[in-house]
Amino acid sequence: MYGLRELLLKEQKHLQSIITKVKNDMIATPEGRLRISVDHGVARYYQCIDDRNGEYIPRDNVQLPRQLAQKAYNEAVLKNANARARHIAAILKDYNDDEIEQLFMSLHPERQKLITPVEPTFSQLQERWYSEAYEGKTFKEGTPLILTEKGERVRSKSEKILADYFYRNNILYQYEKPLKLVGYGTVYPDFTFLSRRLQREIYWEHEGMMDKADYAITAIKKLNSYQMNGIMPGERLILTFETEQYVLNSKIVGELVDRYLR
Repeated sequence: MYGLRELLLKEQKHLQSIITKVKNDMIATPEGRLRISVDHGVARYYQCIDDRNGEYIPRDNVQLPRQLAQKAYNEAVLKNANARARHIAAILKDYNDDEIEQLFMSLHPERQKLITPVEPTFSQLQERWYSEAYEGKTFKEGTPLILTEKGERVRSKSEKILADYFYRNNILYQYEKPLKLVGYGTVYPDFTFLSRRLQREIYWEHEGMMDKADYAITAIKKLNSYQMNGIMPGERLILTFETEQYVLNSKIVGELVDRYLR
């Protein structure tokens, strides 16, 4: 399952933060444990150190019962979190998302020709996806001719920068492939990719004139429609922005590629 290792690493980090917090909270805790006795709806609290019945905690001592209850809870949380962290560490030690695919890819090419994989490799899926024909958005007469290194026509210099970056880094994309958004209509995302991690299409929209009021209003309406269709930024939607003052940042582009397209 692609993405499982990433989820396990996130959970491992989350558990470690819990363990650290609980340990810090337990540095100064009272001795013993809390025993609660309820008689006719009235709770009485006892601090048990050397015997199971414990010593009665006066009602005016409101802090001690809370501290003892919190201590027991923290101990249970710590035990559970440590156990889960150990399990995840054991899984991560020998687990990779693409183990099954690598079994096939590690074979000699001549042997691969004789075998049908139990499931298509990502490269096979991607090539099949990339070869699908589609009708992109037409260019109006008089639109400047901007060509990428790949020889593909795009609408702006920034789109050329992005397309050339993808091309140089062997990242397959489809330019302005139509996508129907319910409640909005057909949009043409600047770039569409097939995500290895999600095994689904993801989209990259570059909004290049966000300092123009009419453009910004249209862009926001479109981006909201993506979300209304369950395509969320940071999941299946990658966004970059630009104004006359703030141009496309190549460092941000590289970091987005590493996070979502590797």
